[in-house]
Amino acid sequence: MSESADAPSTADPVHHYGGARFIGRLERALHEAGLADGPLTPMDLAPLDQFHARGLAATIELAEAAEVQAGEAVVDIGSGLGGPSRYLAATFGCHVSGVDLSPAFVEAAAFLAERCGLRDQVDYRCADARALPFADGAFDLAWTQHVAMNIADRAQLYAEAHRVLRPGGRFAIYDVVAGERAPVIFPVPWARTPHASFLMKPDDMRTTLAQAGFRPLVWTDLTQMTLAWFERQRAARQQPAEKPILGLHLAMGEDFPDLAANLERNLREGRIALLQAVMQRAPGH
Repeated sequence: MSESADAPSTADPVHHYGGARFIGRLERALHEAGLADGPLTPMDLAPLDQFHARGLAATIELAEAAEVQAGEAVVDIGSGLGGPSRYLAATFGCHVSGVDLSPAFVEAAAFLAERCGLRDQVDYRCADARALPFADGAFDLAWTQHVAMNIADRAQLYAEAHRVLRPGGRFAIYDVVAGERAPVIFPVPWARTPHASFLMKPDDMRTTLAQAGFRPLVWTDLTQMTLAWFERQRAARQQPAEKPILGLHLAMGEDFPDLAANLERNLREGRIALLQAVMQRAPGH
């Protein structure tokens, strides 16, 4: 599939997300949307920075499932443009440290945090989820949404989340998992080719989490809820409307609607599923 000049062009996740000159595209889009000046809110940015199926609603639900508390220290693993981290900071007064492999996303997340007046509550750094740059037991909550699909060494990812959590801390997860049918149809939002996609079956994921020292508090399949959301989105698109200025196409390129359509098809055909989980670092582990 052809890609725009600014769209990513390799299987490397660093290049898959953001592409070249992303911060410039972001600033232009904010200007066109009438948001060039003044403070921004999570709602202003939700069409752009909630980079996962069902957007802000899924973030709100995961926060409720994880029972996020005021003032907690949170690590957002694979923080992307920082939408969930800024939502947690603004809503609960948490301090959130985000890590992401994409320098373009880290730069954009910091820029948007400044615009939202949250510079003192969130911070972002370029780092590998398999080697988090934090001390043992530094956080009350680890958080990840639609990230693990790009990570082959899932055991190491979960071991690092476990390491940086205090005993009894929670690990909030919202991820794509392998379905009963294969293969996955590409391209999809997390990978344009199979070389960057590493899905796990739900049972294997649960086993790997247990081996890392986690026990489940919440384990919910959200596939049908997400398919219903896609149906509502399709119905809304049947109404005449201009293309939104702020949207995930800014980060993913103009072919993003095709990637999203394949996500829906894979869900509908049982090739993938969507899982919400909240795990707890067992005391003594």
